[in-house]
Amino acid sequence: MTNKTILTRQWLIAFIPQAPIASAREKIYGCLGAGLGLWLTEWLCHWFLGVSNIWFIAPMGASAVLLFAVPSSPLAQPWSIIGGNVISALIGVACARWIPDPGLAASLAAGMAIYAMFALRCLHPPGGAVALTAVLGGPAVHAMGLQFAWQLVALNSVLLLLLALLFNNALRRNYPHRAGAQPSPSQHGTADPLPSERVGFSHADLHQILLERGQLMDVSEDDLEDIIRLAELRAHRRSFGTILCSDIMSRDVISVGLHHAPMQAWTLLAAHKVKALPVIDADNVLLGIISLHDFFIGPHASAPASLPLAPLLHGPLGIQDLMTREVITATAQQPIVELVSCFSDGGLHHLPVVDEHKKIIGMVTQSDLLAALYRSQLINIH
Repeated sequence: MTNKTILTRQWLIAFIPQAPIASAREKIYGCLGAGLGLWLTEWLCHWFLGVSNIWFIAPMGASAVLLFAVPSSPLAQPWSIIGGNVISALIGVACARWIPDPGLAASLAAGMAIYAMFALRCLHPPGGAVALTAVLGGPAVHAMGLQFAWQLVALNSVLLLLLALLFNNALRRNYPHRAGAQPSPSQHGTADPLPSERVGFSHADLHQILLERGQLMDVSEDDLEDIIRLAELRAHRRSFGTILCSDIMSRDVISVGLHHAPMQAWTLLAAHKVKALPVIDADNVLLGIISLHDFFIGPHASAPASLPLAPLLHGPLGIQDLMTREVITATAQQPIVELVSCFSDGGLHHLPVVDEHKKIIGMVTQSDLLAALYRSQLINIH
């Protein structure tokens, strides 16, 4: 088989449509949402404008596909539908008024609308159809002039958008679409990238590749980055997923209770050469955690200028005043790969392991995690 034959075959295969990656539930939501949204939009426009006017335009059907079937698309966001449709309508009306030839007017209207939508960051495919409707819609549309844009198109778009907001949010769909949680700034307040971003691809790498690729993708840059990172995490789970917290955690956990004095906790930290102690009640239930850092910060965390020069070991403050109450925890059956971001980007050094009753059963430290990952790599190499 020659190279030309292979290339021809690959070119022909590209015509075979790929199955949309969407659950059956999402497909049903898209059908119901589009049908309901269009029906209500038509009814409301009819009610607002009356039977003597053209109260509904066909491009709204295409907008409904985006708003209800693919609400995460950058082409389906609020500014895209409002800006894209209205701007395209204005361009179409202008072309219809100033260019006598309908074919030329329609062609220029569509082309100019696309350029304007790109420039104004409101690319919305139905906008091209809106521009054509303004030119080829007939005498009734031409008679409306600019009212076609401000009254019909704007009203249709706003009503359909409002219904999409109600429908999608009632079903707990992410709309307007927001990309996955972005990494928090450095815990140390420096300009350095987070530890997890110093190796492997970065946002700048992805941005440069998309610039070099040149073609528009129907997915936002942030979403694409989030997908790649989740794929990386899934791949890591295949390598390290068999190692659980129960395999690496310390089980003989040194802890303190609320009845202990700060000096007793400080002495335990020094004697066992650890940096944090879980605070528990009489039933071993985790109440908080106290670290070396807490002895110097205490309740003055919001006033750096008043930080003490010596640890808060004496005085009226007790363990309950110094400890951190909101504690991130792990479970015994949790894969260690899920803890990496907590230690690397979250700034944690100790992670208590608790059972279903929040009773402490172990402790995982940065050293435990590093040793486990190192040993796993050695095993994989050999």
